[in-house]
Order: sequence, then C-alpha cells, then structure tokens
Amino acid sequence: MKNCSSNVNHTPIRSCVICRTKKKQSDLRRFIIFKKEIVFDFKENTTGRGYYVCDDGACLRKLEKWLKRKK
Repeated sequence: MKNCSSNVNHTPIRSCVICRTKKKQSDLRRFIIFKKEIVFDFKENTTGRGYYVCDDGACLRKLEKWLKRKK
C-alpha cells in the first residue's frame, strides 16, 4: 500500500514574478530583497521571503522595474 503523504515524486512548482509562468522550482532563479536590493540565492538556503524569476533575459531585464513597484 502506497503512503499517501509520501513526497517521493513531488516536484515543487513556482511562478515567475514577472511573467507569472508556472515552472518547476529548479527552472527558476530564487532571490530575496535585502535592504531594498535584489540578492540572488543560488544555494537556495538564505532566510527571508523568496521570490522566483525565469532564467531568461527578458524577465531578468524587467526585474529592476518590478522592484521599484514593489517598494
């Protein structure tokens, strides 16, 4: 009998803050806002509210504009 609470084949899904596309967490880049600056969390272990962005140039270029609206 399979354990229903098992996380064996679970893939975390996150949304890009720019284009709102849902992707696997491993396909996105995590960052936090620290002292009103964007700090990418490459090891994904920094504490604080994490946000995700696509790893393509279009979304990364729009990230500064998004941060100004966020403030």
